[in-house]
Amino acid sequence: MYRRLLETYPTEADRYDEMLADDGELRPHWRALIDGLQHLPPETLRRRAREVRDAIAADGVTYNVYADPKGATRPWELDLLPQIIAAEEWRTLSAAVAQRAALLNAVLADVYGSQTLLAEGLLPPALVFGQHGYLWPCRGIAPPGGVHLHLYAIDLARSPDGQWWAVADRAQGPSGAGYALQNRQIMARALPDAMAGMRVRSLREYFDTMRDSLAQLAPGTEDGEAPLIVLLTPGPYNETYSEHAFLAHTLGFPLVEGNDLTVRGDMAYLKTIGGLRRVHVILRRLDDNYCDPLELRSDSALGVPGLVQAARLGNVLISNALGSSVVESSALHGFLPAISQRLLGQPLALPSVASWWCGEKPALAYTIEHLEKLVIVPAFSSMRHEPVFGYTLNAAARARLIDSLHAQPHAYVAQEWVRLSQAPVLSRSGEYRLMSRAVSLRVFAVARADGGYCVMPGGLTRVAPRQRKDVVSMQQGGASKDVWVLGTAPADSAADVSAPISGAPRRRFFDTVPVAADVIRGSIDISSHAGENLFWMGRYAERTDKIAQLLRSTLQRINDIQADSRETLYAACETCAGLGVDMPALTASARPSPGALQQNLTAAIVNRSTALGIANNLRRLHQCGYQVREHLSLDNWQALNRMPSLIPEAAPGAVLTQAAALTILNNVIGACAGLAGHALDDMTRDEGWHFLMLGRHIERIIHIAGLFSHFLVLPPQRRNLALQWLLEAASSIVTYRVRYRRLPEWLPVLHLLIFDSGNPHSIAFQLGMLRTYAGGVAPHLSLQSVEAPMALQAKLEAFELKDFDRDSLFVADADTRLLQLMHELINAVSGISDELARRFFTPLSAPVSQGV
Repeated sequence: MYRRLLETYPTEADRYDEMLADDGELRPHWRALIDGLQHLPPETLRRRAREVRDAIAADGVTYNVYADPKGATRPWELDLLPQIIAAEEWRTLSAAVAQRAALLNAVLADVYGSQTLLAEGLLPPALVFGQHGYLWPCRGIAPPGGVHLHLYAIDLARSPDGQWWAVADRAQGPSGAGYALQNRQIMARALPDAMAGMRVRSLREYFDTMRDSLAQLAPGTEDGEAPLIVLLTPGPYNETYSEHAFLAHTLGFPLVEGNDLTVRGDMAYLKTIGGLRRVHVILRRLDDNYCDPLELRSDSALGVPGLVQAARLGNVLISNALGSSVVESSALHGFLPAISQRLLGQPLALPSVASWWCGEKPALAYTIEHLEKLVIVPAFSSMRHEPVFGYTLNAAARARLIDSLHAQPHAYVAQEWVRLSQAPVLSRSGEYRLMSRAVSLRVFAVARADGGYCVMPGGLTRVAPRQRKDVVSMQQGGASKDVWVLGTAPADSAADVSAPISGAPRRRFFDTVPVAADVIRGSIDISSHAGENLFWMGRYAERTDKIAQLLRSTLQRINDIQADSRETLYAACETCAGLGVDMPALTASARPSPGALQQNLTAAIVNRSTALGIANNLRRLHQCGYQVREHLSLDNWQALNRMPSLIPEAAPGAVLTQAAALTILNNVIGACAGLAGHALDDMTRDEGWHFLMLGRHIERIIHIAGLFSHFLVLPPQRRNLALQWLLEAASSIVTYRVRYRRLPEWLPVLHLLIFDSGNPHSIAFQLGMLRTYAGGVAPHLSLQSVEAPMALQAKLEAFELKDFDRDSLFVADADTRLLQLMHELINAVSGISDELARRFFTPLSAPVSQGV
């Protein structure tokens, strides 16, 4: 049944093929998948592969390849075909991974404790103390429960004989588990029938165990206080930040950066909007030597001063323990068999690739003699050398490498060159065929609070970017595969599809405390960093919408040749220029052509360096949303994630047609409306939401007041001609038509946009909402700056509409006072923004909240 699909599949005699046996027949655990795919029309398979790519783009799954022009927006690569591992093979492999994790945890306890391995000669002191990964300030720190290695990952390679070999241990902050879960969620939608029919095991137990284990080991919870667990990230420019945000959202942990945390009285605290809240567990994705500038790297701007001391006193659990990277050294591999016998009393079940640490003279001599058969890798994880394959070197390069080995022998490890196994990938060309690529398997384990390790029944397969390439690296453009471990029971993989693994940890360890207490308290931990990004997310969303409305109402008049319409166009462009849109000089004697005006207006849409431009504000909106993904629903995030793509890449100097520009603006305005709907109907009314809404209304006041401050200086005749444009730019044209059923006139327009508290786009309405949302921001703290716009509201209410009648004796004075009020309003709400930043977003001396 499957021959047509495999007709052009290339095999290599010197590699193990994950799908095909030596006789060219399908391995038994692959037959069900290939038979199912064989019955699919080529277009269906291509459509499903396209759906996988679309799902990645919609979910915003990225991996930052630093040399890639796409940078942090480079989409994650996932192949439609999984890597499949049979149940019996996995049983043996997972047990070996669990043993290796336990062994490395014991090694960490020894080298930071009694140092028996050094005393007995089982580990060379130079290998431990000679690397940056060994952190002397962490010597003697006993982590809660004796667990140094809470999370562990291992990179595996399969040799041509089918044997699994350990290539690299990941112990510092192992990445990839979040990507593995995202891969599974996407694949469960792409191939649901195959996954269910093959009884693919769920990944959920791994993540449940992670949450429960960290919660049970958390210090300071003896009195029943529910632990606060945070995920510490280096920030949005880190290569795997997308995974950090996904894990925080999935596990229900606040995503924080170093400046969101502080140490007071040797305890770690999270800076929240309401004050400081004690942190019990820090799940870190920050390299350990950056975690504390006080005792580790003094030049680190990413860490938390005093964190090492807090850990030393047992006041905070850090996962993984600081200094864990010492066991990532590939130089350890040759010593692990003897260490396993000494510490565990067991032979090492999962062998490492044959390795020789060149810091030992016999090993150095062997390496130089057999260089063409070996791969030279850095001895320590802090080194950034790329692997060097001996067989690829010419005479000059070989001589240079040997000189380097002699100069710094301790810095290098020689490893046996293992030809990676290959697996099928789906061609991305128009052809319906399978190709082969080298693959490496990363497997994950998490410590159980009661001992031992839980191994994820799956993992992350990394795929080489080209055929016959043995370096598998995401930084070099590699792709990934979901890993299907087959089970013997009916599949429960549906649990992986989209359900967050969040909520309170299971309560085995706090039997005397009601779960409801945690539920009530668990909704207020809004970090200062998250509050700031939500506030600016609201501002940028509103700013984008209002600029789009402004540009659309102006561009619609570009090709209208009527004299009054042309005069309206010039009045509108003068107002746009006053608001910050880059426009050509507009004077009574020198009026640019409509074509010149169109060029400037469309540049404000696509020019990504224009401060007031649509593209620039969409980028900033996305950046803010990207950093608070854990606070957004999947639908909300996907709507936000699509918005930057609404603006096409434009060549420098290119001018959009009017039709193209209006289409873009209509799409942007529609997307902004959808985002506003999510804010109103899809978000919890916590302090973070109040910051979001406060940002929206501050920005709306600035826009309307700014619009009027420039419109009021126009001569009355020109002002009257542009009234309909003003209503459109202020999103109130429909309200006006329904209410007044007449052509726009000055007094009803003025009332609708300034004084009407029932119009959601009026100044009066914004001031009312400002009071409401400001009251929801840390209600136990008063915002002094809110009093200024409230005082201005009294001034607004003191106006008499009849004073603005053109026949009134007071019209000039009324216009002047209203213009002054618009400027005062802009200054007043800007003052609120400044006070929020000063008091909440960078709380250098925030009070400790009650109950801590």
